[in-house]
Amino acid sequence: MVEWRISEGLVPYPEAVEFMESRADAIAAGRAGECVWLLEHPPLYTAGTSARSADLIEPDRFPVYQTRRGGEYTYHGPGQRVVYAMLDLNRRGRDVRAFVRALEEWVILTLAEFQVQGERRAGRVGVWVVRPERPPGPDGEPAEDKIAAIGVRLRRWVSFHGIAINVEPDLSHFGGIVPCGIRGHGVTSLVDLGLPVTMNDVDLALRRSFEPAMRLCGAAHG
Repeated sequence: MVEWRISEGLVPYPEAVEFMESRADAIAAGRAGECVWLLEHPPLYTAGTSARSADLIEPDRFPVYQTRRGGEYTYHGPGQRVVYAMLDLNRRGRDVRAFVRALEEWVILTLAEFQVQGERRAGRVGVWVVRPERPPGPDGEPAEDKIAAIGVRLRRWVSFHGIAINVEPDLSHFGGIVPCGIRGHGVTSLVDLGLPVTMNDVDLALRRSFEPAMRLCGAAHG
């Protein structure tokens, strides 16, 4: 069974990393079960293994944490639902690409519960929404904003880190970085899209969407 944890208040980033690493080791050793942790962080930036210094525009704006998850710079802060997924890919299929696709599907199914169409984009990590009310870009492509980020790490085929869905964060806080190293696109949130969604609403949708999404990476558990 998957343990679901929900933290009230803002969880310091180092505390979250310490818990994830400890739990991932325990899962790999067979001492603990899988865990999904839903939380919020105080405002901060994290740098993934592919982060480029030029993409940190305002290095003194918020604390910056180096992290060994995949990806580039990401913002976390109040109003963003961070989902740390400590899952055993030894049981779910040792296919990293399929697992990342399952995480994307988890976000897409969750957003669909609020009638938001989240989409994948080749060459762009995360989940995106089209903004038809804005003019298209210079290449004629529709305007799009990022609504969720994805970044994972595996240790002994156990995952940690995970996804972050923008529910109602201060979107101006993304201005201190180039989110995920992708220029020319904005960021949005459920509330920015005009939806009066609460964090509890999102949590319930995440739980309902978890099993269907995880079928993309192998046998479902919990």
